Formats: sequence, C-alpha cells, structure tokens
Amino acid sequence: MKLKQISLFVENKPGTVGKALSLLAENGINISTLSLSDAKFFGMLRLLIYDWERARDILEKNHFAVKITDVVAIEVDHAAGSLARVLEVLDRNSINIEYMYAFAPGIRNKAAIIFRFDNPDEAISKIQSELPLVDPLDLFGISQN
Repeated sequence: MKLKQISLFVENKPGTVGKALSLLAENGINISTLSLSDAKFFGMLRLLIYDWERARDILEKNHFAVKITDVVAIEVDHAAGSLARVLEVLDRNSINIEYMYAFAPGIRNKAAIIFRFDNPDEAISKIQSELPLVDPLDLFGISQN
C-alpha cells in the first residue's frame, strides 16, 4: 500500500525546522516519523502524518514549499540481515530505490523501512507476494475495529 509523504523544502538555518514542527503541534497534528537531509542552503524534511492533507494545508498557508509523494513501507525484523534480504528482493525485481529511511520500532516490534521508488505502483505489484507491506492504519496506530 502507498503512503502519502509530505516533503518540505526548508532553509538551512536555525529555527526553520522548529517553526514547521511547531505549526503542526499547535494544530494537534502528530508526526509518525520523519527524515531530514541537508544541502548547503536548503534541506528536505520528509514527514509521515496520518492527516497529511490538513498538515499540507497548514504548512502551505504558512508559506512552506510542500510536495506530496507516494512512498511504500515494508516491514522488517529487528535482526541482522533483514534489510539485506529486502534489498535482494528489490534487486531481483529491478526496482530502483530513490531513497529510504527507517521507522523503528514500527509495527508489532518490527521496523518499517520507508521507500521512495521511481514507480511505486509497479514496485508494489512486483513485491507484494514476497515482502510484508505495512498497512497505513498500522503505521499510524489507527485501530481497524
């Protein structure tokens, strides 16, 4: 299953990331996981949020450059070699990884690795029988009852 990820372009200076996160907190929006990467002048803050549409609207109204991308979460054991086995499946299926980051502990005391593929739909179709994809409701801790 695909997840919607919020990507923010943030200026690489003190307080910029804090401002974005404070806006979300003030509006009661919980962040499930995040990743921050930097360059000389700007960084990329990637967020997984259940109520991503509301978060996007709040951030855009406060002049943040926001991009929504599809990512895929794959469940892995907390054990040596688990991620290597996932990468072997991706390689065998010729699936290109644009980037990835971890969400641990994830579901049922396992990790969730968040992947950005160049073609998420094709990747899902190729790997869903071999790898445990994380249901978005599980990732965000939403009861399915």
